[in-house]
Amino acid sequence: METGTMGPVNTNVVNDNEEQQTNACLKRNSTGGWSSAYLLLANQGLATLAFFGVGVNLVLFLTRVLSQDNASAANNVSKWTGTVYLCSLLGAFLSDSYWGRYLTCAIFQVIFILGLVLLSLTSWIFLIKPDGCGDGKQICVPLNAFGSAAFYLAIYLVAFGYGGHQPTIATFGSDQFDESNPKQKISKDVFFCYFYFALNTGSLFSNTILVYYEDRGKWTIGFWVATGSATLALVLFLLGSPSYRYIKPCGNPVPRVAQVFVAAAKKWNATLSDGQQFYEVEGSESAIKGSRKILHTDEFQCLDKAAIVDPEEARNGLVNPWRLCTVTQIEEAKCILRMLPIWLCTIIYSVIFTQMASLFVEQGNAMNANIGKFHLPAASMSAFDICSVLICTGIYRQILVPLFGRLSKNPKGLTELQRMGIGLIIGMLAMVAAGVTEIERRKRVISHKDSSSLSIFWQIPQYILVGASEVFMYVGQLEFFNEQAPDGIKSFGSSLCMASISLGNFVSSLLVNVVMGITAKGNNPGWIPNNLNAGHMERFYFLIAALTAVDFVIYILCAKWYKCINLEIETANFNDRSEEDEQILDRV
Repeated sequence: METGTMGPVNTNVVNDNEEQQTNACLKRNSTGGWSSAYLLLANQGLATLAFFGVGVNLVLFLTRVLSQDNASAANNVSKWTGTVYLCSLLGAFLSDSYWGRYLTCAIFQVIFILGLVLLSLTSWIFLIKPDGCGDGKQICVPLNAFGSAAFYLAIYLVAFGYGGHQPTIATFGSDQFDESNPKQKISKDVFFCYFYFALNTGSLFSNTILVYYEDRGKWTIGFWVATGSATLALVLFLLGSPSYRYIKPCGNPVPRVAQVFVAAAKKWNATLSDGQQFYEVEGSESAIKGSRKILHTDEFQCLDKAAIVDPEEARNGLVNPWRLCTVTQIEEAKCILRMLPIWLCTIIYSVIFTQMASLFVEQGNAMNANIGKFHLPAASMSAFDICSVLICTGIYRQILVPLFGRLSKNPKGLTELQRMGIGLIIGMLAMVAAGVTEIERRKRVISHKDSSSLSIFWQIPQYILVGASEVFMYVGQLEFFNEQAPDGIKSFGSSLCMASISLGNFVSSLLVNVVMGITAKGNNPGWIPNNLNAGHMERFYFLIAALTAVDFVIYILCAKWYKCINLEIETANFNDRSEEDEQILDRV
């Protein structure tokens, strides 16, 4: 079936108004490019340093300072991390609909800093008493109600601020490149690799230096350093304001999508007569301000009924959006429906990812972490994950992309869907490695203690495998959801990656509760007891690996079914930065 404009429907007034809105939305500064993108990458690195300055060691803060047991602390960290990334959906909604990327980034960074300041003050005044407690040796005074309330308010302000900022800064960075320029389109793809590289570079400092001080009981110093880093990130972000390339918000997508389903339901019995075409506005611009036209696809044909013009509409020449939708509006709804199965398949992978901030740390804390007289903080082992990400990113860009590019004739090397599938397989292997490590750890338990003589460096393979899987899974996700999301919901596309991590944390918490509820009946300690030597945490790791294997099979089916978005090609005259882009691409 073909699409086109319906001649009998008089849409001249509507079209003129919508075209003016579209042009206003697409009005961009003549700036942007890599000079602006570098500022945003620095902002991302510093903000991530601040976030992981709180998050990477939070499970030990809860057990040592707030005296929570292992299972409760792991669940609380999972819920908190889940909240962080769930807030990304709110940030994406405000960014796409009302505030725009720039204002959304600025506001949520201010909230992020306020949370860090409150956390620093709360730990200094109420929690770290006596000074230096929470080092695993000295016990802190019992927590009072006010201190507890202030602490949870602070960390959830941090979650709200960072969560809202994260997907928006990724999309704002990609906005600095014009997709109509072929060279800048390649630069945009490269940007996401740099973005994840900056994220891990920032977290490297948190996972090494800050973790060391926090592990020794200097929690307040670590929190104040995180606050300073977030403040510097905001200052750099604001300094770049004159040079950014802006795209204005494109309106609330929720009514647009709802209109498609309502209109299709109202015209459930309608059929396309001979010679009739699906409704679309005239001209090169779509009816959705700021969005290019999307070509018709055959999936979800029931929704196409929303674009059938009935005789009454043809006679009166009026367009009611709750009865008649354009092809582009319908295809926007279809894009969301097509992306959802792929997105759901990434949630199990996020269950793997979240173990680094919870059970991996608790496992490492029950191992021999001494190097001579130096005690290595268990949370600092995630530095191996970060180094793995940095190294594997270089290997992928420099070796695998050219190699697979020659084999597949695809300049990207591997498609985003292929990379995400590889990420699932490597993540499954990481869980198997963690289970094997736990078996070996339990073989070397120290009598009458809750620790083992097995070196903490046995954890290196599981961290390296998780890092390698991230390069394929999360970078692939960022590129996939940003590229496949229609123009009007780009931030929503980026937020899907963060929302996957969010639900992964909640699923992890649910799994822990279910497993403990089943295995800790009677006098049994369960798989994840307070004393890990009495449990079987390796079984929990193997359970996640098995769930990932099942998820991978489902993912393969969804990936084969998926059809990419098909935008109407625009020809445009542009003044590109060919020399700058070529120099950047040569370096990567």
